[in-house]
Amino acid sequence: MASKIVVVGGVNGQYPDVLKKVAGLHAKNSFAFAIVAGDLFKDPASSTEEDEKNIEELISGKIEVALPTYFSLGSKPLPNKVTEKLDSSAGELCPNLYFLGKRGTLKTSEGIRIVALGGTLDPKLDKPTSDDKYSPFYSEQDARVLRGASTADILITAQWPAEIRTGSKVDFQPDEEPSQQACISDVCSHLKPRYHFSLSDSTFYEREPFFHAPTEDAPDGYKITRFISMANYGNAKKQKWIYAFSLDPTAAPPISIPSGTTASPLSFASKKRSLPSQEASYRFSAPDEGGRHHRRKGNKRQRTKPLAQDECFFCLSNANIATHLITSIGEDAYLTTAKGPLSTASTFSPHLKFPSHILIIPLNHTPTLGLISESESRASTFNEMQRYRHALQRMVATLSKGKLGAVTWEVSRASGIHTHWQFLPMPVDLIDKGLVEVAFKVQAENEKYPKFEKKDVGDGFEEGNDFFRLQIWSPAAEEEDGERDGGNGKETNLILPLDASFRFDLQFGRRVLAKLLGLENRVDWRDCGQSHEDEVGDAEASKAAFKPYDFSLEE
Repeated sequence: MASKIVVVGGVNGQYPDVLKKVAGLHAKNSFAFAIVAGDLFKDPASSTEEDEKNIEELISGKIEVALPTYFSLGSKPLPNKVTEKLDSSAGELCPNLYFLGKRGTLKTSEGIRIVALGGTLDPKLDKPTSDDKYSPFYSEQDARVLRGASTADILITAQWPAEIRTGSKVDFQPDEEPSQQACISDVCSHLKPRYHFSLSDSTFYEREPFFHAPTEDAPDGYKITRFISMANYGNAKKQKWIYAFSLDPTAAPPISIPSGTTASPLSFASKKRSLPSQEASYRFSAPDEGGRHHRRKGNKRQRTKPLAQDECFFCLSNANIATHLITSIGEDAYLTTAKGPLSTASTFSPHLKFPSHILIIPLNHTPTLGLISESESRASTFNEMQRYRHALQRMVATLSKGKLGAVTWEVSRASGIHTHWQFLPMPVDLIDKGLVEVAFKVQAENEKYPKFEKKDVGDGFEEGNDFFRLQIWSPAAEEEDGERDGGNGKETNLILPLDASFRFDLQFGRRVLAKLLGLENRVDWRDCGQSHEDEVGDAEASKAAFKPYDFSLEE
């Protein structure tokens, strides 16, 4: 079912007037919700007493917001009173007015997915700051992680995608050319939104719709994007600052190219990126509260299972992800230290001086690798996860001078949320004596599980069934440079089939390894909590140790 939506451009502090106008239109049209795509507030540096009074009245509810309204970041910082209120109220500034976050996603009760990236690109942005979630700047990494949202019905960015006017015949004569960024082109190309809204000060621009080529998951349809750049409210040219439209998120893409559409101009944007600095590679927005209001008890916008990306603990598009645990980000996967790790900083001492319990996580929000529908994406994701595993194996074997191998395990279930591999170093003598393999087989027998099979199922697509994957590895001899090849050595691949005939313990892998390492008191990760400072310290130590092996940092 189609929903009516209204979008406005930059408001710049004139929200008492704008909200009244939107309320009047809402009374006649019954919009599902409204979006402010630009700056809602005036720059605090030029704020007047009247502006301060308006802010207080808005926050206190004296200025009515007639319908659910979402606002994003434009190019100006938010006033302190606004950020203080947002911090204390889960992103709800006042009744019906919600902050989308600088980098956020949300799904409305109408099933419409909104993805937002506010602010302007700062290529020098590296270290996070306490007010980062509200600062009007983003990094290329902020844009990159939004690709993990997979799809969007509405994309909102303060800056334009590069090359968006290529192939367009629509006249556009702005007072000042909008800033265009290739990283935003990448976001739009990956998400293929139905609508992409941006900003262009005093000039309105609506490009011809453009189509995206069919993909393996949608081979018979052409997804269409409409790019619309809003003028500011009250602009001197009297250009369009408000845009109303209807959207049905369930509508299938057309099976033929509609008349009046063009090929995607985004393919002309450069695909090459200068890699960010080491620190920038690990930097994300601090957790913000954007989009969290719809999860509050009693709110009609509350969502049900399955868990969406903006709620998933492993999705980088979740504004509340524990970014301080992340140690490396590749093209299709990333590494993070485990929260509540099984091992401690002394478990593998003196070779490793940090817990070394690592998660290898795909960027794609998928319960199993085999359920990634596009074969190319599935292959590249599996290959990069393998590459990370081999790099980690090389690290632990080299730093331990061959005394440590590794165990990697995965619970692959179609009913899961976001698949991942868990990696843990393991003394070579336990591996080479066969004690690791035997321990898993004995525990499976004790639990009355099916027998393990020696089998390498690759990305899992051909396997077809749910399974528990176990990869046990011990290193080969060191190379001439003193390092060891994490891809060679002795490896055993085991699969335990899973089905509905028995209840599988999700902590099975951790439970077996805890017994082997004499860490039975650490089976439950919730009993292994660390302070934020200790988590940061372990992540930094892990990051530093892995740096020589981190292919994501290669030029």
